[in-house]
Amino acid sequence: MIEHLPERDFSKKLLYSYIESESLRQHCEMVAVAMEAYALKLEKSEREKEYWWSAGLLHDLDWEKYPDEHPKKAVHEILPPLGYPAEVIAAINAHAPERTGKEPESELERYLFACDEISGFMNAVALMRPNGFEDMRVKSVRKKLKDKRFAANVPREDIQKGVELIDTDLSDHILFLIEVFSK
Repeated sequence: MIEHLPERDFSKKLLYSYIESESLRQHCEMVAVAMEAYALKLEKSEREKEYWWSAGLLHDLDWEKYPDEHPKKAVHEILPPLGYPAEVIAAINAHAPERTGKEPESELERYLFACDEISGFMNAVALMRPNGFEDMRVKSVRKKLKDKRFAANVPREDIQKGVELIDTDLSDHILFLIEVFSK
């Protein structure tokens, strides 16, 4: 099989063919934007930047149709025949280590893990605010993180593990993502 990274339009159409939920589509697109922003910050090549964006966009590709098989269905059956690169597939596999047994190791894998849950959580915070991400403060996000009832389905330990994996401070990670999502 020849590996190549399909164009962004193809990847978006693929995502939309598997996911009908607007909120899940938005989550995937937010993670893609976060991943691309980190790739730029880390001065990745154009090719790597596209890998990071694609991993972010497609990380939950099979969640809606195959929740019990997520992300195994995507990494074993959906993405390989389409030629997605091994690095992208490995990152998607490693974003759910409790399901796959694969811990995030490569830089791409670690950043995808770090951007996934926090992006969903921050979107929940934005939905509660009249201005969304505009004028959002790190302090308010951190305060909501302490409230276990708010976005209760978001595992706080994964958010903490994520910042450890990318060797950054939680406040710095949140601030960076506020800047990215408010554009």
